[in-house]
Amino acid sequence: MSRAPDRLSGLPSQTVGPFFHLGLTGNSALGRLAGPEAKGERIRLRFRLLDGDGLPVPDGIIELWQADASGKYNHPADTQDRAPDPAFCGFGRLATGADGICTFDTIRPGRAPDGLGTCQAAHISVSVFARGLLDRLSTRVYFAGDPALAEDPVLLRVPKDRRQTLMAQPDPMSAGCWEFDVHLQGERETVFFDI
Repeated sequence: MSRAPDRLSGLPSQTVGPFFHLGLTGNSALGRLAGPEAKGERIRLRFRLLDGDGLPVPDGIIELWQADASGKYNHPADTQDRAPDPAFCGFGRLATGADGICTFDTIRPGRAPDGLGTCQAAHISVSVFARGLLDRLSTRVYFAGDPALAEDPVLLRVPKDRRQTLMAQPDPMSAGCWEFDVHLQGERETVFFDI
């Protein structure tokens, strides 16, 4: 008779693939975070997912999690004394296309409290999934030119010469559109957070 182990252990991580694309979402509605009645400045946020050679990653997944225009998250852990915007869900998920691009329709988030008595700059939390990754990668999107960047407690912990990898840039050809490149590795690698 074999004896049950005293302690259970996890299985090792394994790389995703070669069939990663089978798990991608085809539901484009997950790219619309804001309903017609949502409050705030409407924006389109275009992501471009790139590998270490600067080539597009055609079968990645980008997930967003963000506060509404007032800085409130639609989540029980956000204990601010106000209701979240019912026309804004705060979560989105899209697959990248052959060009490594996906585009979300959302609102510019408000400043959310940091839990230490100050507020963070407007930002969007991002998770990246792609073949070859053992775990998701976590990063943030900030908005270039935002005066609150100088006092954001998370951004201030990032070395100055790397902060630009976290900045969405306005598209000069299209009002209300922002662009954000995610470089998985290489010289221009995006800053990823260990959370």
